[in-house]
Amino acid sequence: MIADVVGFSRLMRSNEVGTLQTLKAHQSELIDDRISSHSGRVIKRTGDGFIAEFSSVTNAANCAVEIQSRMRVRNQDVPKDRCIEFRIGLNAGDIIHDGDDVFGDGVNLAARIEAFAQPGGVAVSGPTREQIGKCPGLAFRDAGRQHLKNIDQPVQLFHLELDETGSTQPVSTAPSNHTLAVLPFVNMSGDTEQEFFADGMTEDLITDLSKIPDLFVVGRNSVFAYKGKSGDLVRIARELGVKFILEGSVRKSGPKVRVSAQFIDGATGGHLWADRYDRELTDAFELQDEITGIIVGQLKLQLQAPRRVGGEDNRRTRNLDAYSCYLKGRHFYHMRTRQMLAQGREMFEQAVRLDPGFARAYAGIADCDSFMNSWFGARVPVQDILETTNKAIQLEPDLAEAHAAQGFALQTAGRIQDAGGSFERALAIDPLCYEAHYYLARLCVVKELPDRAAEHFVRALEIRPDDYRSPLLLDSVLGKLDREEDREAYVQLGLKRAENTVALHPQSSDPLELGAAVLATRKELPLARHWLNRALEIKPEEDTQTYNIACAYVGLGEPDKAIEVLEKVLNVAGPDALEWIKADPDMDPIRDHPRFVQMIQR
Repeated sequence: MIADVVGFSRLMRSNEVGTLQTLKAHQSELIDDRISSHSGRVIKRTGDGFIAEFSSVTNAANCAVEIQSRMRVRNQDVPKDRCIEFRIGLNAGDIIHDGDDVFGDGVNLAARIEAFAQPGGVAVSGPTREQIGKCPGLAFRDAGRQHLKNIDQPVQLFHLELDETGSTQPVSTAPSNHTLAVLPFVNMSGDTEQEFFADGMTEDLITDLSKIPDLFVVGRNSVFAYKGKSGDLVRIARELGVKFILEGSVRKSGPKVRVSAQFIDGATGGHLWADRYDRELTDAFELQDEITGIIVGQLKLQLQAPRRVGGEDNRRTRNLDAYSCYLKGRHFYHMRTRQMLAQGREMFEQAVRLDPGFARAYAGIADCDSFMNSWFGARVPVQDILETTNKAIQLEPDLAEAHAAQGFALQTAGRIQDAGGSFERALAIDPLCYEAHYYLARLCVVKELPDRAAEHFVRALEIRPDDYRSPLLLDSVLGKLDREEDREAYVQLGLKRAENTVALHPQSSDPLELGAAVLATRKELPLARHWLNRALEIKPEEDTQTYNIACAYVGLGEPDKAIEVLEKVLNVAGPDALEWIKADPDMDPIRDHPRFVQMIQR
């Protein structure tokens, strides 16, 4: 028996800490025990899988069915993007043991058979099927003779059939193949400014296709790891754990745009459909709907008319210039420094000027205003921010971004209960809304609900694998929960992501500031000092008064410097920032300092 995890690279990229923890739990709580109970033994671990040998092929088959059936039960309440599914291949043949390794034709063929197995399924060779014979509780579906990699002759294969509910009672239903990855569309324009448009086309296709029932679409950040890289599409499909791949390119020239798209079978690399579209720029989003509809048709799903997957009230802009401004604004917003937030807001405002009905741009304006109010003293009236979020919701009632922005504005105003309701509404609309998970996690910190804060920080870092804030903020949350092993693992993940962000965006000091604060709290003082100095070198001298810098000084044992920074922070900070400071354990070393007490009481 050979098994590995479907889409392991994607799972690890989203959350390597949680993926490894969950995999180890499956191994210790289910797999090892089931293999032993069926007179087998694990002879080799393979990172994301294992090789096991059994005294009989019947024992191996029964064990495989039981593992896969129980895995379906274990995955019932797990979000689709976090499910760990195995492919299992069975083959009867000779095994050569050499220390901790195994070789032989039987092992090689089993590995090729395992690659052919469906996610959550079991594949067996013809001779293995014959040896099993008629066995109660086992049923097989003929998969025909298949050409397997590095195997000279076609091999007869069968699928062991499993009940979708998790029972070992055989039925004729195969595991679903409705899984898709949209690879980043390539910008063929020779103009770096058009990268935003190509990326936006990719992101919106992911968003629209994700709304289709029974279709699992790999998230943005997992597929964007392949941006700018050419590779074997069969390998990529396997790494992402999908049956189908959509790839394409965008070329803009003057008032026209050309989009090419190919829909590909991830198992063979064969083209199922390909087409090229030439449109006026004003028709680009009609084109996007058209491509989405064709993909839906290819998957043969019984769905509503696909031209408006999000519904007739969807107010996505038809103005490409407005859309480009929105994408740039979102890029700047996620950098979170004062300067970047100002640039982000300017881009969102420009998008609204170009298209006054663009709901997502209004949500972006509100987010920038709320953040500037909370930490940088912008003093935008909260009622004005709420009117901006209401405008977004009126234009697009089911826009999760807008409800999350409304929750953030309410939290900024100190309306904690109302804020939580808006975040929950956003997640009901879109469980993969990053902003809703991130904002709600921070709200739970303020409300001293560390269990829920940890849950939402983890989901946030899984949805955006470039998110360094959530794993670093987990440091204090997991500390309160006495989860020291998890705490260490997530801090290391956050530091790695922070370094990656600095490498991509050397003008942003935010990852260095937060990393310095966490390192100082953990008493890794030389490294904390190094990160802090790097942050201060980037920031303008007049913009060094930020909360994370104060946290770093606290951890470094420089309370006077910390309080000097905090005084300037609190002079402009909003109510939610004050509540965060009151709840943040990073402040504990100076909490009894007379100047700190005086600041908090003002």
